[in-house]
Amino acid sequence: MYIGIDLGGTKVEVIALDPAGRELYRYRVPTPRDDYDQTLIAIRDLILRAEQAVGRQGSIGIGIPGTISQQTGKIKNANSVWLNGRSFKQDLGTLLQRPFEVANDANCLAISEATDGAGAGVELVFAVIIGTGCGGGLAINTRVYPGHNGIAGEWGHNPLPWPDETERVYQREVPCYCGKTGCNETFISGTGFATTYRRLSGLSLKGEDIMRLADAGDPYAEQALRQYEIRLAKALAGVIHIIDPGVIVLGGGMSNVDRLYASLPELLPQWVFGGECDTPIVKARHGDSSGVRGAAWLPRLGK
Repeated sequence: MYIGIDLGGTKVEVIALDPAGRELYRYRVPTPRDDYDQTLIAIRDLILRAEQAVGRQGSIGIGIPGTISQQTGKIKNANSVWLNGRSFKQDLGTLLQRPFEVANDANCLAISEATDGAGAGVELVFAVIIGTGCGGGLAINTRVYPGHNGIAGEWGHNPLPWPDETERVYQREVPCYCGKTGCNETFISGTGFATTYRRLSGLSLKGEDIMRLADAGDPYAEQALRQYEIRLAKALAGVIHIIDPGVIVLGGGMSNVDRLYASLPELLPQWVFGGECDTPIVKARHGDSSGVRGAAWLPRLGK
């Protein structure tokens, strides 16, 4: 049995899979935000809960925001900032007293979708998380490619390409949690989408509420969504210029905006070198479960 944990900014989820990928158990709890020790306990308790429910032990893989520094062994780059600088693998190992694998959550999404999802059979899969934050991961022949510094695919902290004047103002006024300005994450995360709408309308709403307004013809919501589409296309063009993947799989809350799958193929050729682009842009087949499924596969694939 394969147990996966997806540690997110708002929820921690566990899944148990059999060797064929069939779901045996799944459960989620709210993330103990800003409480590192309780976060570790939540992970341990979910693993024990899954094993008790299924009646046997399994291997363990954990997807985390950010990555484990190869220099210090501590978490870095997590937008769940209470994890940064913590010896997560060592501390959780002390709590579990069992081996487990850890990888970036976007890399887990990439593994899942390359193994038996929307990128199955594609040599190079670029998987995108556009939710609370903005991340990306690479899978080559279903195996994670973390990169020399453990940050391959972290396009969320590349600067937005070809900014217009509105975007240059935005860059100056909306800093990224990483300490820089102009990061893709500030524009094309779900948080960035909500920020754009607030700057246009003066109202603070969640992404799903803004989408309902857009569907109802609200002009501010439609303007925010159109700006979002253009910015996402520009950001993806930057990725295509570097790795030119066989498929781009979208996950996270904003991946549920269905019109992206029609608008992005139309917009990308404007920004991709040579004026041509037929890279498939597809929704994660396993939806919200994709990251946790990829985490479960980590021990089997050796990360």
